[in-house]
Amino acid sequence: MRRILSTLLATTLLVAPLQAAEFSDAQKSEMGSVIREYLLENPEVLRDALMALQQREEAKQAEGQKDQLKQNADAIFRSTGDFVLGNPQASVTLVEFLDYNCGYCKKSLPTIEKLVEMDKDLKIVFKEFPILSPGSVAAAKAAIAARKQDKYWELHQAFMRFAGAKDEATVLAIAEKTGLDMDKLKQDMEAPEVAEILSANTKLARDIGVAGTPGFIVDETLIPGAVGVEALTAMIADIRANGGCKIC
Repeated sequence: MRRILSTLLATTLLVAPLQAAEFSDAQKSEMGSVIREYLLENPEVLRDALMALQQREEAKQAEGQKDQLKQNADAIFRSTGDFVLGNPQASVTLVEFLDYNCGYCKKSLPTIEKLVEMDKDLKIVFKEFPILSPGSVAAAKAAIAARKQDKYWELHQAFMRFAGAKDEATVLAIAEKTGLDMDKLKQDMEAPEVAEILSANTKLARDIGVAGTPGFIVDETLIPGAVGVEALTAMIADIRANGGCKIC
């Protein structure tokens, strides 16, 4: 019985869309009853169909995201507005979108430190993406401005190691403790190029689908969340094993 119903259902689904106008109301009703009976007896068919649809949609979404990464490759991997850690001439580039008030970004700091220590052929690019609070914006502006004093990395680490939430007063206190010239820092934080970098990062994140922090990009892959050193190391190794970077 199940085999007969399955065959009839498959035939009906294939033929009905093409010849629906040729069936009488009675025939349509009978086909509907057959389909209903089959699905009630075999509900896993709906489950399998929904899973297949979801997989198809996910694959389509992943392909679309990959296209966006390719189209924005220069902005992602080679923007002059970003701080670069590690080897500037490396064969593989890792990008991190971050917020200094993000707990998972703080947890990712040891991962970044370990990667740059382990892999001398790795370039790491930091993109400030302050989405959590006004304090996040102040911290991002301070970090970008600190580049003019060659203090970005020291301030970045200090921000990430600070346990609590950061508002503007906390940001400035941490910066002063880190040894920055505060008058210069405050002036540089309000420079037009700082706002331009943050605006560009926000637009880029929207275009390529970075919805939160941290967001990592390795070549053609976007990895959301604090995935850890093992996962990132494996992805970097896989890229090298398969001919190197395609877009980074």
